[in-house]
Amino acid sequence: MTISAEPIALFTNFGRARVLRWSFAAAVLVAMIGTPNSADARGVRRAGAYDGTWSVVFVTRAGNCSSTNRVPFTVWGHRVSSAGGGKVTGGISAAGVVSVRISVGLSAASGRGRLVGNSGAGWWRGIILGDRCSGSWRATRG
Repeated sequence: MTISAEPIALFTNFGRARVLRWSFAAAVLVAMIGTPNSADARGVRRAGAYDGTWSVVFVTRAGNCSSTNRVPFTVWGHRVSSAGGGKVTGGISAAGVVSVRISVGLSAASGRGRLVGNSGAGWWRGIILGDRCSGSWRATRG
């Protein structure tokens, strides 16, 4: 068996910095090529149709609560969360059906509805500062 010194001689002509640059570039290229399969395997989600910040206006129809409140929400994949204050937990289906629970201090409310394109609407109910209230909501993205 004969071992050739030609491949080793190739790297001596490159210089150390050049070899490091090419090694780094090759590693980045391999990582980029491998990303889709490895990301899917780890459960990394793809962008959702409803991703972004939504401005939601709550209108009280029954009860002794503030008549109108505007609150920002964030949609990321199938999750809905707060883009402002309070604790928001909820989800959104691929068809845009939304279910959310909001709590701030002793106040809590839940709501359901649907988003279509860049807008949506639904209903809500809860206990706000000790008063039982309910109403509707409208949302716009952007």
